[in-house]
Amino acid sequence: MSHADLVFTSGSVITMDPVRTGATALAVTGQRITAVGGEEVRELIGPDTRVVDLAGRAVLPGFQDAHVHAVFGGLELGACDLTGTTDVAEYRRRIAAYAAAHPERPWITGGGWSMESFPGGMPTRHLLDDLVPDRPVLLANRDHHGAWANTRALELAGVTASTPDPADGRIEREADGIPSGMLQEGAVELVGRAAPRPTEEDLLDGLLRAQRLLHSYGITAWQDALLGAYGGHPDVSPAYHTAARRGLLTARVNGSLWWDRDAGAEQIPRLVERRETLRAGRFRAETVKIMQDGIAENHTAAMSAPYKDSCGCATSNSGLSFVDPVALRGYVTELDALDFQVHFHALGDRAVREALDAVEAARSANGPRGNRHHLAHLQVVHPADVPRFAGLGAVANLQPLWAAHEPQLDELTTPFLGGELADWQYPFGDLHRAGAALAAGSDWPVSSADPLEGIHVAVNRILPDGDMPPFLPRQRLGLTTALAAYTAGSAYVNRLDDTGVLRPGHLADLIVLDRDPYTVDPSALASLRVEATYVGGERVFGE
Repeated sequence: MSHADLVFTSGSVITMDPVRTGATALAVTGQRITAVGGEEVRELIGPDTRVVDLAGRAVLPGFQDAHVHAVFGGLELGACDLTGTTDVAEYRRRIAAYAAAHPERPWITGGGWSMESFPGGMPTRHLLDDLVPDRPVLLANRDHHGAWANTRALELAGVTASTPDPADGRIEREADGIPSGMLQEGAVELVGRAAPRPTEEDLLDGLLRAQRLLHSYGITAWQDALLGAYGGHPDVSPAYHTAARRGLLTARVNGSLWWDRDAGAEQIPRLVERRETLRAGRFRAETVKIMQDGIAENHTAAMSAPYKDSCGCATSNSGLSFVDPVALRGYVTELDALDFQVHFHALGDRAVREALDAVEAARSANGPRGNRHHLAHLQVVHPADVPRFAGLGAVANLQPLWAAHEPQLDELTTPFLGGELADWQYPFGDLHRAGAALAAGSDWPVSSADPLEGIHVAVNRILPDGDMPPFLPRQRLGLTTALAAYTAGSAYVNRLDDTGVLRPGHLADLIVLDRDPYTVDPSALASLRVEATYVGGERVFGE
């Protein structure tokens, strides 16, 4: 009998495999699982086998993030980091401290501030001028669909009262037309292109910093949702390619190649070329990311009805479709025929419908090719479109942490949607009941990368430590469904078919939790902790 290299015993082995439940032990040989079962697995223990006594703890498949910006998140951790607070005084303290600590930096960059911290979600240049008057400052907001600039940054970029709004964005202005310092969507690039770009070494450091954090959350694989230059951000694909070639990439990563919305089908041959040249080690780029709309907080998400104003009256604005919906169908059909997966940013219900229409057009032209196209965010979905996901084989890529009462939702979004649009937000339960395949992700650094926090909200529709009532509680998911979205569901999207479920022959990408989640009160799910993370049987986090 061949002995295993690694055996877990005396705990809960939550396989996420409906045909194998109730396991208490698991064996690994090389990079793969060789046995799942009970006491009989001990027979595989030999003199050189590493034995992990779970002592009642739980083993699960490694979590996978189906929509994350890992390198950007890692860069922000090393820059002026405003995450984790909504207090303006704390923002001021951090910005001033960072500027003082880094006198050599020609620009102060970073981000993570929340729109809820400022009236109308819009800070002004004057607040930054008071802190850093002599150097340009550009700070992305938490959702990365806007940025806050000081006067010096606007001056260096040549953004003035006479600068027109770009087609895909908006310069917020003071009463006299002078830019206020808040830039929305594509307007960020007007200033971002003047800022110094991170070096390739900076990008690699950011990736490795992010990888350490993601592994600590039990994440063994992810889909990076943006490979390409956008909004002042550099193309991060060289960092992945370098890390993979050097053996530094311990996670399994699929990258989403950015679709330039200012171009058309002429960019497709370049995407094909990049798919081939970027493949290395545990990294590949087999997906194309199309951002179809913006976000609801700044009224750029594409809705089927106009946004309301502060008085509750309809405005003339129903958001932006960044790619012409008719052209989108042709692009997706061509990408599908080339066996690209398409990863849509679709937040408003009109954008969701336009994306589904494009998937339907591709399916009609090419037949079902199994490319696992997926729609991320899905803040508002028209009920008529909910059953289309299952019918078209389109995956619902959820960011569950957003589906809870908090100021950015309650103060900056819901009142300006009103009526039916507000009631159609984050319909996770409806999508599941309609048979949609579910995957899950974080959109970090937009929000926490911790899957356990996302699972908590998916199950409870309340933030961890939140004291508000559940948000649209009918849309809750059961614990098994939420866990499956972060494991088998995201593995399906990432085309990692030998991960996401613990069964013999699959890769030993798995985690150890401090407790069995099924023994924890649902209101305490976010208190669970990852104690160890393994990729291919090798421990990448934990003692």
